[in-house]
Amino acid sequence: MTAAARVKLDAFGAGARRALEVLARVLGPERHAWVVGGAVRDALAGVGPGDLDIAVPSGAVALARELADPLGAALHVLDGARGAARVARGPGRAWQGPQVDVADFRAPGLTGDLRGRDFTINALALAVRRLVAAGEADVEDPVGGVEDLAARTVRLCAPRSLEDDPVRILRAARFGAQPGWRLDPGLGAAALRAAPGLAQASAERVRDEIVAILAGPTSAAGLRLLDRWGALEVLLPEGEAMKATAQSEPHRFDVWEHSLRAVEGADLLASRARELEPWGEALAGHLDESLGDGATRREALKLAALLHDVAKPETRSVEGGRTRFLGHDALGARRVIAIAERLRLSGRMAGVLERLVRHHLRPMHLALSGAVSRRARYRFFRDLGDDARDLLLLALADAAALRGDSPLAVWNGPGGRTVRELMAGHAEEAAALSAPPLLDGREAMEALDLPPGPEIGRLLRLLREAQAVGAVTTREAALAYIRRMRDQPLDTSEPAL
Repeated sequence: MTAAARVKLDAFGAGARRALEVLARVLGPERHAWVVGGAVRDALAGVGPGDLDIAVPSGAVALARELADPLGAALHVLDGARGAARVARGPGRAWQGPQVDVADFRAPGLTGDLRGRDFTINALALAVRRLVAAGEADVEDPVGGVEDLAARTVRLCAPRSLEDDPVRILRAARFGAQPGWRLDPGLGAAALRAAPGLAQASAERVRDEIVAILAGPTSAAGLRLLDRWGALEVLLPEGEAMKATAQSEPHRFDVWEHSLRAVEGADLLASRARELEPWGEALAGHLDESLGDGATRREALKLAALLHDVAKPETRSVEGGRTRFLGHDALGARRVIAIAERLRLSGRMAGVLERLVRHHLRPMHLALSGAVSRRARYRFFRDLGDDARDLLLLALADAAALRGDSPLAVWNGPGGRTVRELMAGHAEEAAALSAPPLLDGREAMEALDLPPGPEIGRLLRLLREAQAVGAVTTREAALAYIRRMRDQPLDTSEPAL
């Protein structure tokens, strides 16, 4: 094995350097460990620091336990039988650095372990003690990963790499979708052979890889690769019916192609959210919000773009030569809950997806109704809550995907008027929704001599809306308002104020 390149300790972030320095002390002069995989790849490529993977001949769990205490981190045993553990942040722990995974070799010796990995660009290693002591170390590269990294080529370490672990197909799509990267010619055929094995893969591992694809700036390209390789047919069988479902004007594409183009639009919006002035900075920060299990609102937006029309095949009808999909929003919301459970998505992620799919037609309906009234705007933000801005971004991606336009062009054109109007009202409606109510339930029940129940809830909702739009501003006016509204029909939607 020859040294193909050299990496400096300074190529790692402060947290990773701290972890490696502590690890070197824990190892002492007798034990050996190597940084492997993505951390080495990213250090060579000059990419920002991430998590660390450490490989050792044996004793990974014990070593991770020794490392966790001096770092002030939590220990998680991932696989005691095979020797794998994680050192990470945890409740009551001081460690704020990267996650460190420690694993035993999966083959005799370092070379065998590296040759058994997924892609050559990940079959790279650095000796920890040497890296820390000298401030730099030679890269161990038994399969030409440094050369492939320079050429931006995704190549398998061995012909059966994907069949041995089909989840690697998702990783191949993530790497292959990166701008400027190419796939080795034999990889596609290997992915096709291995794709059926995804049916037996761990749902949690599949989830993590899908989230990683969606986190990238060109996730739609990754999804198209998975589709070409037959992987999405296994993981998202709903897509087959979407491919077979045609749409009429103004749509140019079938449901599946429209959905993939909506993901492309979401990719663009997520990458260039700051261009949606004057709300760009706030939107970019909003998309960074964590939803659990490594996912953010950015990934939820893209997954919602893929699934927003998932129920169209079940609701398709033709009336007077016009294709319709009545109720696909409500049915689609139920379908995405099942998909979220299948992929083991977090409860928060599932909730966001359900609301986005259920309400994805609302901006269009508001646009068709003409100018957005203050009451309609209030109801939109009341019903969507924290997910309102996500829905507006989804609406842009959806509208752009009708004919293959840019969502930024939609935003700046007449088709984006309603979205811009709603976005402009976000701050005002957020303040209205957080303002203290003029009356609480107890006061309303006493004033009307009514018991707790649906009627009190209805009146308080109406009062809250009247307060938000400025029609009722004092406690006395609020009392008068609920007395008047008590005599209105139960289903009143636009009460006179």
